[in-house]
Order: sequence, then C-alpha cells, then structure tokens
Amino acid sequence: MRISLLLLAVSFLFACSQRVSQTGKASYYADKFNGKKTASGVTFRNSTKIAAHKTLPFGTKVKVTNLSNGKSTKVTIQDRGPHVVGRIIDLSKKSAKKIGLINQGVGNVKIEYKKKK
Repeated sequence: MRISLLLLAVSFLFACSQRVSQTGKASYYADKFNGKKTASGVTFRNSTKIAAHKTLPFGTKVKVTNLSNGKSTKVTIQDRGPHVVGRIIDLSKKSAKKIGLINQGVGNVKIEYKKKK
C-alpha cells in the first residue's frame, strides 16, 4: 500500500513538471538598455541575472549553458525577445560574462527549465 502511494505521488510530480531543453544562439543586451522597462515591467539592469525569451512565462528560471566551454548560469525570464531571427535567448551582460559569451558576442547555448502543466 505504501509503495503504491509513493509511486502515485512520484507519477503526479513528474506529470506536473518536466525538464525541457532547447539549443540555439544566445546574445546579450547592449548597455543602452540599462534603466529601461522590460516587457514584464521590471527595470532592466545589465548587472542582474535576467534574460529575454520569446515564449517562456515571466519568472521562469532557466539554466543556460555555453556549448563551447560548458560554463552555465541560471537566469530569470523577465523580457520578450530576442528580436533577431535564429536566436533563442538574450542574456544580461552579467550572465553572458559568467558563461564566457562576452568576447563571442553570440554563441551556441543550451537552455533548460522545468515546464509546468
């Protein structure tokens, strides 16, 4: 009986959220966006760990990994974008620096997040 309840609970938790990943190009915000409002209403600062994604809900926590060096960071989606074809995420400068993207400008990344039903 206990095992059945445990299996049911694990199945429920898995059904409620699952890990999703996406790979593609990432870039980072220019300094001119500091102090501007994001689509979520938060004031953008390049010194924070936030990002823009076209469809993920605001507040979603995303792990971003630079595929060229394996470095990763966690960011919170607070804006819409990127507005360049072929890119999947725009990072704050702090986040881009943490994963070694500053010198590249644009790089291949993997993003991972939990999708809730």
